[in-house]
Amino acid sequence: MCIATVNSLGTHAYEKEKKICVLLEYTRATDTNEDWAEKKKQEKNERYNSLLGFINHLSYREKSSWKASQTNFTTGVRGSLHTNQFLTRLESLGVKNKNTREAIRNRTVQKTLSMSDRILKFFLIALNSKSDCTLQILPTEIVNKNMESFNLHLQPPRP
Repeated sequence: MCIATVNSLGTHAYEKEKKICVLLEYTRATDTNEDWAEKKKQEKNERYNSLLGFINHLSYREKSSWKASQTNFTTGVRGSLHTNQFLTRLESLGVKNKNTREAIRNRTVQKTLSMSDRILKFFLIALNSKSDCTLQILPTEIVNKNMESFNLHLQPPRP
């Protein structure tokens, strides 16, 4: 793929010479269930099915020979991903070098874990801060009754 752009359609790549347009979808999903990736794939496919159908129908009707498809990338919030699918999808987008595909996969997992770590740190800061603003932002059930289930204890404010 030659060109990747972001606009109101989301992120997509296209190659003018081959008349190919690929909608690119990247998601961080909750990976607590065994079938998390398959469920997310189905959700993404349903989301873009009508758009892809419209583009391909219009192309056929106008005899322009453009083909639209979708490529999904999903990483679990805990850093898990289906390696073979991820690498195959990168290759289908023109990333032919195996080392480059592997580097992209490693970097994706690393960045996902880094983002999750950052979110957890802010969550703990918010829980340990008793400011009125923080308590208003957090859901009441977290502030009140779920503190024990998270095994978190607020320290008394310092004098």
